Amino acid sequence: MFTGIVEEIGTVTAVRKTGNSFRLGIRTGITFDDLKIGDSLCVNGVCLTVTSVQNNKVVFADVSPETLSKTNFSNLKMNSKVNLERALLNNGRFGGHIVTGHIDGTAKLLKIAKEANSFVYTFECENQIIDGIVQKGSITVNGISLTICAFTKKSFSVAIIPHTIANTNLQFLRQGENVNIECDILGKYIKKYSGGIYEKSV
Repeated sequence: MFTGIVEEIGTVTAVRKTGNSFRLGIRTGITFDDLKIGDSLCVNGVCLTVTSVQNNKVVFADVSPETLSKTNFSNLKMNSKVNLERALLNNGRFGGHIVTGHIDGTAKLLKIAKEANSFVYTFECENQIIDGIVQKGSITVNGISLTICAFTKKSFSVAIIPHTIANTNLQFLRQGENVNIECDILGKYIKKYSGGIYEKSV
């Protein structure tokens, strides 16, 4: 389990595609020198399993075809910047919200608007994602725990402070690019047990 509080921005060092298989290499900083094989690592909001570690700096993880189909990983290339978060420790601070690392789909950045001391990012997305959104509810964008400030039938907006932008890969995001989205898991359970339907995520 994760919290959506990004610890570090990693750099993609390898993208290996063979048939339907996909393998990522990611360079990390000193924060991640305790990672070992078998650990869970949240990469742009996606929970991956570390399968190899080189010199305590570069970690490798395999990506399934199902994950590729639901995420923006197919757009990753050498030197792409990705948000990283290790799994939550039992004694860790719960600074964001419950994040599983199971992506519901992607959303496209429509616009960025300056508003006082923050920036409002508006994303276009499918109905499935809108169905999992409530006003002032939590949502995960590229692994970042954010709060919904507005939404329509086809889009949603989040207000983001400069600190968050500077410490995540949102600083590199441009209009028209896609981000990974995970809706609040609590909302998914409520919807299911109240008779609603929620499509399986990765």
